[in-house]
Amino acid sequence: MDAGTVRGVSLYVLVNEQGPRWDASLPMREQKGWSEHARFMDALVDDRIVVLGGPLRGGPSHRALLVLRAPDVSQLKARLAEDPWMRSGILRMGELIPWELLLGELP
Repeated sequence: MDAGTVRGVSLYVLVNEQGPRWDASLPMREQKGWSEHARFMDALVDDRIVVLGGPLRGGPSHRALLVLRAPDVSQLKARLAEDPWMRSGILRMGELIPWELLLGELP
């Protein structure tokens, strides 16, 4: 099995950042399209693509960390691009980094 591959899928870390349409005067859950984005993210969890995820605290702008699993990076990128917040510019995708799990276990 290749480094970073667990049970036939590769692991990735992604830090999404606020996009040009992020309204800095509003909290995350009040951004335009929050309900649609939340449903999309819940579906990624249900499909076992998102392992862990949530906003990073303490920075000057909004960022969110995702730990992801997928058999193919191009399919993963295509799926993530369907996020309503990505399509509308509320978020923008940061670097998608292959990750090797050395400590702990995936659920």
